[in-house]
Order: sequence, then C-alpha cells, then structure tokens
Amino acid sequence: MLNRLLVMLALIGSFIPIVATAADDALIAHWRFQGDANDSSGHARHATVQDVDLQAAGPDGATGGAAAFNGRSSQLEVPVTRLASLGTGDFSVLVRVHVADDLDDLPGEIVSQYDSATRRGFRLGIDSRPGVTSSQANWQNVHFGIDAGSEPGEWTDHGRLGNAILIFAMTVFDGQLFAGTCEAGVEEAGRVFRFDGQQWHDCGAPDQCNAISSLAVYDGQLYAASSKYRLRGSALAESENPHPGGTVFRYEGDNQWVSCGTLPDVEGINGLVVFRGKLYAGSLYAPAGFFRYEGGTEWTSCGVPNGKRVESLTVHNGNIYATGYDEGAVYRFDGENWEHLGLIEGATQTYGFATYQSDLYVSEWPHARVFRHGGGTTWHDVGQLGEEKETMPLIVYNGKMYGGTLPLAEVYRYDGDGDWQKISRLDQTPDVMYRRVWSMAVFQGRLFAGTLPSGRVHSVEIGRNVTSDRSLEPGWHHIAAVRETGRLKLYLDGSLTAASTPFAADEFDLTVDQPLRIGFGTTDHFRGRLADLRLYSRSLSADEIRQIAGDR
Repeated sequence: MLNRLLVMLALIGSFIPIVATAADDALIAHWRFQGDANDSSGHARHATVQDVDLQAAGPDGATGGAAAFNGRSSQLEVPVTRLASLGTGDFSVLVRVHVADDLDDLPGEIVSQYDSATRRGFRLGIDSRPGVTSSQANWQNVHFGIDAGSEPGEWTDHGRLGNAILIFAMTVFDGQLFAGTCEAGVEEAGRVFRFDGQQWHDCGAPDQCNAISSLAVYDGQLYAASSKYRLRGSALAESENPHPGGTVFRYEGDNQWVSCGTLPDVEGINGLVVFRGKLYAGSLYAPAGFFRYEGGTEWTSCGVPNGKRVESLTVHNGNIYATGYDEGAVYRFDGENWEHLGLIEGATQTYGFATYQSDLYVSEWPHARVFRHGGGTTWHDVGQLGEEKETMPLIVYNGKMYGGTLPLAEVYRYDGDGDWQKISRLDQTPDVMYRRVWSMAVFQGRLFAGTLPSGRVHSVEIGRNVTSDRSLEPGWHHIAAVRETGRLKLYLDGSLTAASTPFAADEFDLTVDQPLRIGFGTTDHFRGRLADLRLYSRSLSADEIRQIAGDR
C-alpha cells in the first residue's frame, strides 16, 4: 500500500512540472506590473511607459502591485520587433483588471495589436457606449475581437417589435438586449422588449405615452425614460396618443416597472447617462432641462447652457458632453457648470457621440457629416456619409467606427482621412421621406441597429467577436481571452462566459506591423488598474485559466 502511494505521488509530482513547463514554453510575455513594466517571461519584451503609475495598489492591496492608467494619456507599448507574430495560431491573453464604481470616463482598451488601415489584429477592452443617439447602449461589457480585413456579411433581420415604427432605444443588460419602441396608435404606447439571442419578449409599457426613448444601466439595474415623440420630426403623420412622457422607470423584472419620478415640465426625455456614480437625464423638447437622480422619485435640476436643450449625452475625460437640437453645437458639463464648446460648421443640430482612438466624435444634421473634437471650441470635419443628410448613431465596434443615417437608413464604416464606406441599407420602406438608423448596440459579439419607420432590428458580425453581456461590477476581476481552434472564448473570474461563432483559422491571419498597446487602442485610453498581464502562444484550457484566476 505504501509503495503504491509513493508511486502515485511520484506520478503527480512529475505531472505538475510538465504542465507548468508547457505553459512557460508558450508564454510570449508576462508583465507583472510590480513596480515596473518589464517582461518577466525571460524574452525581454519590456514595455515603454507613458503616464502610468507603477506603484498602484494591486489585488492584495499592496503598493506596487498594479499599473494605474489615467484614462487620458496613460499607455504602455511593446514594439512589434520584440514580438512574435500571432498569425493564424491559437493564443491567450490573461489579465487582472480593476474598475472603479464612480467613473467620470470610459473604462477603455485593455490591450490590442491592431492595424486600423488594414482592419487586422485583435483587441480586448471594457466597452461603455453612452451617447448612441438617445441611449447608453453598453455599460462596462468586456469585448474580445479579431479581424483580418473581413467585409460585413449579410445582416440578420430580427423582426418588427410589436407595432413599432421606431426602435428608439437600445441597451445591453443582464445578458440580454433591451429595446425601447415608439408606437403611434391612439391607444398604443411605447414598449420595452428584451432579446435573449433567439427571440423577443415583451416587457410591457412602462408609461402611457407613445415612446420609450432612452435606456441605461445604472447601479446594476435597468432604467427607461418615456416620451411623447412628435413624429412630424421624421416627416410622418403625428401620433394621436395624447399622453405626455418625461418619466424615468426602473425595471423590476417580470414586466414590472417602478416610477423613479417625472422630470418637471418635461414631456420627453432624449438622453440618460451615468457620471460619477449618478444618473442624469435631459429634456427632448422645450423647455430645456437637465437633471440628476437623487433616489426614490427625486431629481435635482442641474441647469442648461444658455437655455439650450441638451440631448445625446456621453462621458469623456472627466466631463459629460451633450449634443443640441436648438443649434449645431456641443456642450460640456463638469458636474457643476456648463461650457459651450463651439458651433459645428454647417450644422443646425447635433445627434450622437463616439469615442474612437481616444478622440471624441459627433454627428450632425443637415449634411450627415462627422466631426472630431480638436480641443476647446475646435472641431475637425472627418467627412460625409455618402450623400445622406443626417448621421445619428455613432458606435465603435471591433476596431472601427460606424454610423447610421437619414434619409435612406444606411450604415457606414469610417476608414480614416474622411473616407466613409457604405456597408448596408437597413430600411426599404417605400413612399416615405425619411428612413433612419436611429439606435445601435453591441450584443453577443454582433452589431445591432434599430430603424424608422419599419420598426425593425437588424444585426451583423464583422470579424469574429465574443462579449460578456453583463456589466462588470466594480473591483478586481480576472479576464481571459482565448483563440482556440477556430473559436474565441471569454472567461471572467475563471468561468467561461461566452464563445464566438466558429471560423476557419486561416481566414484570420493576425500578422500586423503594429506595436502591442496596453491601456490604449481602438476605443479610449484605459481608466483603471491592471495587474498580471500574460500573453501565450497557445489556447489555455479552462482548468489552467481557473487555476491562474484563483491564484493571488
């Protein structure tokens, strides 16, 4: 019996080093971030440092255990000459991430090696997408994507939601996609639907008015804002529904909605956004109003810039930014005061925001042009989307920025230097003046878009993507992104969260002439702390990931 036990112990002892050696042999680089940005794998793939605090507290609370990124200028970079190409092979990225609960910025990119010109490479980030026209479309969702210059495939038509003429709002919450609609009938009301990836479920009408115009995730719960939408703004017959909106609701599940109060003198709400741990809302119509939620049914007025309405709301580098329908301008709110950031050349209204490669972009009417903020009151024209008249939603998805338009409800991809490439038209409704792509969100690794006047939802996957469709809670988490034999996998805190659709490995060669960037990439500079970042040239197993995630 003793001899048998000794043999078993010897076998176990010989097995453990083999596993460790295999992992070490495939370890491309290991940045521990314990007071420096050096690679401890033995390959000397040290990172150059820009504005990163390498003495930040790590997962165990000890000083010098993590790298802190400021969300504005922090980044680490490893030259491509020091790296082996990922090519078509399997690989794994493992990292510990800390996100605060009162951010005044987007969480941003964790790590990427991506060439925007060729649309080739990979990226891993925590994506929040406020300012997608009227909604906070995604909130702290982890996204791992790869691409090799692929073109969009066929869009999937997910159908019309109820009697909707407009998909006004979209957001991802608790593993599902939620959409708010506008229904025009005198006895109809705006409704909320949820999509589980297979079918839509009616979550009811929170209010009596004709539209649910904005959705957002706040403090771990779903919020919806109501409006009496004036359809003549889309050149349609006016709705006969007489009920005003202006109320914010919280979803309690099972089609139950709880009123969180009505904004004073407000019949419609066009924007919801979370900033420094608080929820904010703005008025769709005059009189202009902007309010902060204090809990219960209480809202505090925060003023408006020179009596102007503030519409689409986003967060960028420590401030709330707002578009305007009273003039073609952008406004900035620092938590106490508003600042006018200048008029957009040729615009009479501004519509949506996106943060792309750390810069803020805004869309407009009546030329369907997009502008990049150059600081102060300076805005740079980055081109028109085809021959359209209006660009509404802007969104960054798997390395590139996309926009939706009016009057033909088209979708375009931004390829830089003023070049916008049309990738689809989503609404073919005949005999109407305007068709719009109004709302967008990223769910289950796909780009979703909602239209007017067909009231339908469409989606497409570009490249290969995998997303965690639940908001990442504040605190430390372990993230593992794996490319494994024609499939992407995403693990959170040691557990498999999602897997992509399968693909042929040779169709996704990730060889690029670009550095590896840590804390910067296709979205925004990272805001938070990173520790124990590892890059492997093979796919780690679920057991290996679980073991590493559990180690402290």
